[in-house]
Amino acid sequence: PLFDAILKYIPAPEGDPDADTQVLISTIDYNEYVGRIGIGKVDNGTIRVNQDAVIVNHHDPDKNEKVKISKLYEFEGLNRVEVEEATIGSIVAISGIADIHIGDTLCSPENPQAIPFQKISEPTIAMHFMVNDSPLADGKIVTARKIEERLLKETERDVSLKVAPNDSESFIVSGRGELHLSILIENMRREGYEFAVSKAEVLYKEDENGKKLEPMERAYVDVPDEFTGNVIDRLSQRKGELQAMTPLNAGTTRLEFIIPARGLIGYRGEFMTDTKGNGVINTEFEGYGPFKGEIPYRKQGSLIAYESGETITYGLFNAQERGTLFVGPGEKVYGGMIVGEHAKSDDIEVNVCKKKNLTNTRSSGADEALRLTPPKELSLEQALDYIDTDELLEVTPENLRIRKKILDGTERYRAKRNAANAAKS
Repeated sequence: PLFDAILKYIPAPEGDPDADTQVLISTIDYNEYVGRIGIGKVDNGTIRVNQDAVIVNHHDPDKNEKVKISKLYEFEGLNRVEVEEATIGSIVAISGIADIHIGDTLCSPENPQAIPFQKISEPTIAMHFMVNDSPLADGKIVTARKIEERLLKETERDVSLKVAPNDSESFIVSGRGELHLSILIENMRREGYEFAVSKAEVLYKEDENGKKLEPMERAYVDVPDEFTGNVIDRLSQRKGELQAMTPLNAGTTRLEFIIPARGLIGYRGEFMTDTKGNGVINTEFEGYGPFKGEIPYRKQGSLIAYESGETITYGLFNAQERGTLFVGPGEKVYGGMIVGEHAKSDDIEVNVCKKKNLTNTRSSGADEALRLTPPKELSLEQALDYIDTDELLEVTPENLRIRKKILDGTERYRAKRNAANAAKS
């Protein structure tokens, strides 16, 4: 009786189980054994194994393809359970159809009617994924061919991800935002891949008059009232425009901004610090708008390792006076690797592998222990936010290292000088 009473308050699925079959494919999975797997909801009718069906293409409604349902699964928790049929309201997974995409509708052959599908947002951010050429390596999968295979495999299940070759050892990967690409990077490193990535770059467009356009985001920020002024100031510096300010309950305010997508790069970490972890920020793609001008990102330079070796307490003690260190004693470094953040705006080289020279001279305080400030450990998101245009993030299964694109100090200085001369001319 109690179960029957509960069922009265559960709304029945919309649709007709006796009508023609309609299944809207809303996501794609991939399996090495069965290939592409279409996942969607049964909106009308009943779908059965060995049933003849027609795929109405989302991009070309006039292009219909006849298929047969070979395998059908429903979901129980996180597991897929093979079934013979499913009715309206069921979430099903369909395998055995090679040419199936998000937005396609699986219909009965007698009446192939497509279900309208919301357009998928285009990528707005791009990164370069490349073979890691640093002296330190601890990954199992390091070749360009394996990295390319993994990236192309990801496009099978993620339609918002675009992969294009840049040269023989690097690829341009475009996604919907920094978080979108950081999830891919984290998954790859857990699978044993080792590679390097560049700073995220915004994908620009031009209008019919040749003016530069950039992707804009609508940001919804919920913060305690005491932090609203700080958040408004920070986002305004990043070219954000306040659209609305609504008081919520319990002393919280909702701020609504229109801000360039590049203005949000590196901001989430600052946002959590500014709001002491009490703020919530959500964004959605708004469209392309006029270019808002240059946005300053990093005001501090980098501390660059002068030579390869193992960090020594004596060398770190001398280097920590220059800024904030990212490494502690006993860690392996190489020339050109970034070991900290400089307190000033320029980059300098420091010798964190320097040992104390042994002499016969003794003085008061000579044997006192050197006190080191604990190093600042960067997460993946923080490291992606920190790197500059002339730097790379080295991603391995065990470590995250920041380095200069050009490791040799002389070559780096020469390249910087040539770039400055080219800008003047």
